[in-house]
Formats: sequence, structure tokens, C-alpha cells
Amino acid sequence: MPSEKENPSKKSALRENIEAILVAIILAMFIRTFVIQAFKIPSGSMKETLQIGDHILVNKFIFGIKMPFTMKTLVSIKDPERGDIIVFKFPEDPDKDFIKRVIGVAGDVIEIKDKQVYVNNEPVNYKQAVFKDSRIIPGDVQPRDNFGPKTIPPDCLFVMGDNRDQSYDSRFWGVVNLDAVKGKAFIIYWSWDKENFSVRWGRLGNFLK
Repeated sequence: MPSEKENPSKKSALRENIEAILVAIILAMFIRTFVIQAFKIPSGSMKETLQIGDHILVNKFIFGIKMPFTMKTLVSIKDPERGDIIVFKFPEDPDKDFIKRVIGVAGDVIEIKDKQVYVNNEPVNYKQAVFKDSRIIPGDVQPRDNFGPKTIPPDCLFVMGDNRDQSYDSRFWGVVNLDAVKGKAFIIYWSWDKENFSVRWGRLGNFLK
């Protein structure tokens, strides 16, 4: 029979294991809340940059430290810049996360004429932008191809999807407040092609631009 003297060591080992697990959980929650978080791409609004089934990592620290749940910025480091791919709380439903590219920042004047984007009266063209519909839809019907001019308010961003003809973005529902921004997407760490039931090996490790 085991001696009673062995029991304290067993209890000590169990306690150490529990403490290690708790520390790991707390550390993981800290990293997810303040440093890096994983997201999955559910739609094609950012094609061809991001495909449905891509899994990405988002740098949450780059824009500052935010209060959990309220998303109020505690420490500001820098603001998103034009061209950044950001994840944010959807203004019309904060329970949903959206991912888009920043087109305009506070003070910018955004206008779209026949699919061409202008920022402060200068044409802006991103090589990632994709147009799959050759038709030009008049601005008085809906703002997909003709929009503005609109001046971006303070502490706000104007965002668009790279799949310009198939993206529900700031052209339709307005600007994104800086407090709603969760972070900047920077790498694809996994990609699953559901239709072909296969891994897109060539996309793994790709940095986002």
C-alpha cells in the first residue's frame, strides 16, 4: 500500500498541472483579446485576395489596446491606413465581423464615377480590385458604381471589398468607426476548398497586401 507521505506530492503535482492549465488558458485569452486572433473567411467579397475558406490571422495590437467587449481604445498606437485590410464589427450588426480594405480615412473625400474610385479628386486603383460585371449601374439606382462625393467624418473609415461588384460595403451602409476596428489582417495560415474538398496548399503562409 502507498504510504500517506506520498499523498502530498500527488496533490502537489495535481495542483501544479491545474495551475499550468489555468495559466495557459489565461495566456491564450490574453493573446486572443489583445494581440492576435484567427478568423475564417465566409464570403467572396474580398476575392481574389481572400477566398471562401481562407483562415487568417489578425494583428489586434497594431492599432492599440482596446477594452474587451466595449471596444473602447485604451492606448492608441496608430490608425488604419489606406490599403490596409481590416476586420471590424459590422455597423448594422455588431455581433458580426466584416473584413474589407480601407479606401478612405477621416477627412478624405470619396467619390466613385463609373466604377472608378477617387480619393480627394485623385483616381485610386488597387491591383487587387476585381470587376466581374462590365455593366455600369446608374448612381440613382444604387451606389455600387457611382457614389458621392462624401467626406469621411472624424474617427471613421470608408471601406470596400476587393470584389468590387459583389461586396456589401461602405457604399451601401456607410462608414466604420475606429472603435469598431478589431485589427489588421496579415497572413493566411490555412485554406480549405470546400467545393473540391481539398487544402489550398499554395495559399498557406501568404502575407496579405
